[in-house]
Amino acid sequence: MPDDDAVDPEFARKLFAGECEFVAGTETMEAMPPSAIPEIAFAGRSNAGKSSLINALTGRGHLARTSNTPGRTRQINFFDLGHALMLADLPGYGYARASKELAAQWQRLIFDYLRGRANLRRVVLLIDARRGVMDSDREAMKALDEAAVSYIVILTKIDALKPLEREVALARTTEALAKGIAAYPQILTTSSFTKEGLDSVREHLAALAAR
Repeated sequence: MPDDDAVDPEFARKLFAGECEFVAGTETMEAMPPSAIPEIAFAGRSNAGKSSLINALTGRGHLARTSNTPGRTRQINFFDLGHALMLADLPGYGYARASKELAAQWQRLIFDYLRGRANLRRVVLLIDARRGVMDSDREAMKALDEAAVSYIVILTKIDALKPLEREVALARTTEALAKGIAAYPQILTTSSFTKEGLDSVREHLAALAAR
């Protein structure tokens, strides 16, 4: 089993620079593709930057679809990264303008996915650094803790904050995670625009990959 705290940076670089293919997009558990390799899920509020981060990590501008319209992604999209990792882009949560029925449908899909994917190794929980941890993020953390699914928090769009604001954002996020029994004991910061922090994320995820 890979060591989460040790990975060859060159392996991580080559993995994310290599082949990455779209596998499937689905709105039901029954239609999800089978996976025999470790799986990483990207979760977060609508417009937190999930698709942008996947594109930035893999160096592909349009692998995962991005949108300026919150709530646009309504299915789970799967990507095979070098036959070593399956990446799952989950629908965003917390979109206020979504109907209650649609929001409940998304929530059921996400929770069923978290409980039903045997090869799910970690959830990457993205939080917009400009907004900080919101109530819907706390609900997601609680759900992950209850499902005993390991997750790591990444503060996205960190380039928008000044140095002191970054310190405050990290401190508040650390406080919010204090009781997270399934939370990974590290918070990463990234910017898909400036590429800051991407190598750290690649190395963290590569440590979970099939070798």
